[in-house]
Amino acid sequence: MLYEQPAVNEAIVVGISDSYRDETVKAVVSLRLGMQVTEQALIEHRKARLAAYKYPRLVELVQSLPKSATGKLLRREFR
Repeated sequence: MLYEQPAVNEAIVVGISDSYRDETVKAVVSLRLGMQVTEQALIEHRKARLAAYKYPRLVELVQSLPKSATGKLLRREFR
């Protein structure tokens, strides 16, 4: 669903520890060159389209996402 936003180049979604819910959803997003979007705008857009337990509560914007030698996104780097 994050890729529906035109500014999103790549994204990883991970579960992180949360004192209230035990685990919550976090999205780590890299943006396309020259594009801008805020973390809150990404959260609100997903909140309107996903069930409450599925949308990311936290969004982190990064320059690029780590990849393996084969080009696969390394999700474990953000847990």
